[in-house]
Amino acid sequence: MLYAALTFWLFIIIVTAWGVHTLWSGLVKPRVVNAVLLPGTLVAQLGHVLGLLITGNPVRNTELMSDDDKGAPKSEQPKRQRIPILGPILVSLLPLVACGGALFLSAKLFGAGVLGSLSGGSAVMLPKELPTSIGEFWEMLRSLIAVMETMCDAVAASNFQSWPTLLFLYLVICLTVRMAPFEGHQRGAIGAIALTGVVIAIIGSIVGPAQDFIMTTSWPILSFAVATLLILLLGSLLITGVVRLFRIMTGSE
Repeated sequence: MLYAALTFWLFIIIVTAWGVHTLWSGLVKPRVVNAVLLPGTLVAQLGHVLGLLITGNPVRNTELMSDDDKGAPKSEQPKRQRIPILGPILVSLLPLVACGGALFLSAKLFGAGVLGSLSGGSAVMLPKELPTSIGEFWEMLRSLIAVMETMCDAVAASNFQSWPTLLFLYLVICLTVRMAPFEGHQRGAIGAIALTGVVIAIIGSIVGPAQDFIMTTSWPILSFAVATLLILLLGSLLITGVVRLFRIMTGSE
């Protein structure tokens, strides 16, 4: 159940990241959003290019920010995949792996001030098992609220006068929101998440320390990423509702 839960939370990450990016692009100009997320865009684009190279596809017309109003990252898609089915999945998977690896590295380098309080055994984390009944489903939702509260408390207790803390929080936002699938790669991203869950389950079954790494090291970062995106999503929905209500009341919409 651990690996099924891991796959589920990874799927929640890409869905919520997609939602946050869409809402932000509706509130302000998409070019501004993509400019703010530039560090995460750089990491994701490098992963995308690596995926193209691994699958034997050419890299053409790659841009971090296009010249149009969206300013979205672009890369010319191959007309014919060298590796059918698996090729698009790998191309969609590598940006997620790159952002996840960069998030783990930034947590190690700059996140001690924020994640220090989450390393204890009593820290509230994401559920490691999926619900199998209605009661367990509601219990999972209560656990999510507790995780979000714990993350907010950890951020509030951190030292905002320390530049590593500020840099880590900025990188967390950039890297997690940039886990949203690139345009045209949504189906590949879903397949990539499923493939990731299967591969991790196989590795964890063969290599014992891999499961310990997931439980003790990766799970706090995964919990922090999910909680961050859920908080950003809820905040973005609230702001979007207020803005649209204001536009309706003033007759501008």
